[in-house]
Order: sequence, then structure tokens, then C-alpha cells
Amino acid sequence: MLTLHKINKYYQVGTHSLHVLRDVEVEIDRGEFVAIMGASGSGKSTLLNVLGILDEYDSGEYLLDGTLIKNLSERKAADYRNRFIGFVFQSFNLLPFKTAVENVALPLFYQKVARRKRNRIAMQYLERVGLADWADHTPAEMSGGQKQRVAIARALIGNPRMILADEPTGALDTETSAQIMALLGEIHREGITILMVTHDTEVAAHAQRTIRLRDGKIVTDDHGVHPPAADPVAAHA
Repeated sequence: MLTLHKINKYYQVGTHSLHVLRDVEVEIDRGEFVAIMGASGSGKSTLLNVLGILDEYDSGEYLLDGTLIKNLSERKAADYRNRFIGFVFQSFNLLPFKTAVENVALPLFYQKVARRKRNRIAMQYLERVGLADWADHTPAEMSGGQKQRVAIARALIGNPRMILADEPTGALDTETSAQIMALLGEIHREGITILMVTHDTEVAAHAQRTIRLRDGKIVTDDHGVHPPAADPVAAHA
């Protein structure tokens, strides 16, 4: 699915160059569920931004589905993001003046899908995450868990091969976090690759594999973690 070979990333901070990713080497197979962990400043969010083609890297190679991702025009980068990747963020990143169905339909708007068709498809995805009754509500009228479900529906609407989730439960309480992780587990079992940044070991335990970063380097890559059996009550809560 994707390969990183000796990826390095620097940020310029004043007169200093900050080495954020250091010779990162990793391969992710199609259909894996991977947790990326590390202390604040370890480089995990930067790594996710590189994987999501939101940020350039300075040296090395990033291959996505066999294609070298390097020095892409913004149009080409957007094309790859639309074809391969769905994003889920801790802060949800929903447009406050749009309803749930309009937020979910947004990726199809950028693909120039007609309004009636994109809203019809968006409703199907809202139903999938259990929020069909909230289609006409704005984010201000929804709980954190509901907003994250809308964000997940939006990530799925483009039929991505990979979901990149940056602290998807970071703004949620324990019970709601469990429900969101059950939903992500369902999505993973359908064959979608998931890469998830988290600081929470209980959340990371849902993944098959845990990669730990320290000072921009991978220090452990544990393939021995297995997700717990899905809780049918939480999965449909």
C-alpha cells in the first residue's frame, strides 16, 4: 500500500533548522490498522501530514500504491488525496455554517457532483454512521461524538483506500471514544487501511500494529497487537 524509505523532514524555526523526521523507514500493507504513538514533538503528526500529502518531505522516497509522491503540483496532490485518502481530525474540521449532510457531501462538491446527487450519497453515509436523523443539524447542535461520526462519514464518501486519523478520540469522553473506535473497527474490517495517531494506549490497543516515534525516529514497530473483539452494543450505539 505504502512505503517510506529514509524520509527526512526539516522545519525552519528562526535561524535554526529543526529535524522533525529522521530516516523514517516503514511499510504499510493494504488493510492494516496501525497506531502511531509518541510524545508531543516526536514527529507523529508531521508523519501523518507527509502520508496525507499535506506536507512535503525533504529527502527519501514515499511510494503510495507504487507511485512516487514527490514534488507534486497542488492539483496532482489533491487528485491523489481524493483518490486514496480520507481524513479524520481531533477537532472534526466541520464547517459550522453547513448541516451534517452538507459537510459529508463536501468532497463530492469539489468533484463537481450535482447537489441533489451528492446529498443523496451523503445521506447514505450518514445512515452508515447512525446519524440519518441529524442530517439537517449544524455542528453546534451536535455532541462531540456525533460530530466525529459526521467527520468519519465525510472521510468515507470518496471511497478512500486509506483513512488517516489524527487523535480521533482526543476530544471525546471514554464512552464516546469506545463508540468511535468500534466504528473505525467496522470500517477496517471492510478492508480499508487505517493509520491513526493517538497518545492513548487503550485506543492504540484497537490497532493490529503500533509504531512508536521518538525525536523523529521509529523506535519500535510492534506487529503483535491485536484488536479486541467488536462490542456489538458499542458498535451500534
